[in-house]
Amino acid sequence: MHCDDSGSAATPSPRSRRAAAIESKLFVLDTNVLLHDPGCIHKFEEHQVGIPVDVLSELDRFKSEMTERGASAREVHRLLMKEFSRAEVSVMDGVPTPGGGRLRLISFDPDAARKIESVRRFERIFPGSEKVDHRIIACVLQLRQAKSPRVVLVSKDINMQLKARAVGVECEDYLNDKVEPREIATREIARIEVSAHELQRFASSGRLQLAADRLGDFVVNDYALLSAGEKNAMPARLNGQGEWTRLRFTPELIKVGQGRAVKPMNLGQTCLLDALMDPEISLVTVYGQAGTGKTLLAVAAGLSQVFARGYQGLTVSRPIVAMGQGVGFLPGTLQEKMRPWLQPVYDALDLLMRPVDQAGQGPQRKRSRPSPEPAPGSTPVAPYDGLVAQGVIEIEALCYIRGRSIPDRFFVMDEAQQLTPLEAKTIVTRMSRGSKLVLVGDPAQIDNPYVDSRSNGLVYTRQRMRGQSFAAHVPLNKGERSPLAEAGARLL
Repeated sequence: MHCDDSGSAATPSPRSRRAAAIESKLFVLDTNVLLHDPGCIHKFEEHQVGIPVDVLSELDRFKSEMTERGASAREVHRLLMKEFSRAEVSVMDGVPTPGGGRLRLISFDPDAARKIESVRRFERIFPGSEKVDHRIIACVLQLRQAKSPRVVLVSKDINMQLKARAVGVECEDYLNDKVEPREIATREIARIEVSAHELQRFASSGRLQLAADRLGDFVVNDYALLSAGEKNAMPARLNGQGEWTRLRFTPELIKVGQGRAVKPMNLGQTCLLDALMDPEISLVTVYGQAGTGKTLLAVAAGLSQVFARGYQGLTVSRPIVAMGQGVGFLPGTLQEKMRPWLQPVYDALDLLMRPVDQAGQGPQRKRSRPSPEPAPGSTPVAPYDGLVAQGVIEIEALCYIRGRSIPDRFFVMDEAQQLTPLEAKTIVTRMSRGSKLVLVGDPAQIDNPYVDSRSNGLVYTRQRMRGQSFAAHVPLNKGERSPLAEAGARLL
């Protein structure tokens, strides 16, 4: 085992004493961990980090892609080259890391490994020694023969973790960017019990200062329901001075042009509209299960502010899972390629903008003024088509967002729970002055194989931005789509 020479043997440094008190481990990183967070090589503190050469070969396959995955692969190569660029460094012996550990590459010799019984047993159970995953697991089994340090495989591939555990390999997920379970456990607006006098004072002045011990872990722009008994309650938001203030932006309804009016149906939606309509809040994160109205309200609030000239336009996007894959396999323009992924957004736009008298109820023959039939071969015009053509409503493909600067736009990212933390960072850093970013999603509905309910870009952004004066978070828990949809989301 290699040791860091930073501390003297006679008077060990605090870092050396801490490292000695903790059992040193060798963490072997899978390719998906490096792609997920290229900077992870510096986040294992006093432990050793090993990267199999097969991982480098796999990264080499991705480096030419013009996607987030390709950008991550190139970043890993740059970081490793920077670490190993000194002339006296041996990549196999490794280099010291800032935390007191060591970073090195690990070579794998299949012929030498087959002399080890555990490797031969693994190949009997899982044939296919040419597979990269199998070579990495066999490499870990070979490293375990040295007995010290303890070897741990780190992978975000659940299937690979299961295979590794089946042959006795210690395996972990990459936990550095995972939020605490309590961060996603609650979907309700918090309730704070106050006295009747305090609630009356809040109702008259619009402000209420509570003692620090009653604030708990609330931070700026958190929402709560101030309650004095079962029937007396008012929603409030915490400001930067530690005072609970009355909601400022709670329109009774939102109406875009001649379209259908949308109004908040419950406490969560009321708080969400307050955050969406506040120009001082430039980042809103929303958790909500299917049917809670998160996408519809975000699009409605964005459109209404665009029509009021608060923003120059509305931009809507949604991850294409797996995100980073191009949309070139679908025919047509960018909007036509993205339409299958963004159909829920188009449905919301149609609901909000189609004149009510044209959204008639019942059969066509019973309408008093039937709409004229479109010409043969023509495509019916949607009420938002003109705004799309003018660029007021923009459909953005995330695979092209890198390098953009997006000013004065209301940007809605639907299904944000499918993002990785790195992809979420890319989107957040594209926002210029005057723009507002709304990330909506349900952390319980994950299709991306390399993130879960605690490590996706939505919860990661919420956790890292929590407490910033420009950020707000609203949980939604009550479905309003229909009784059937609410029961399905809760019971099925």
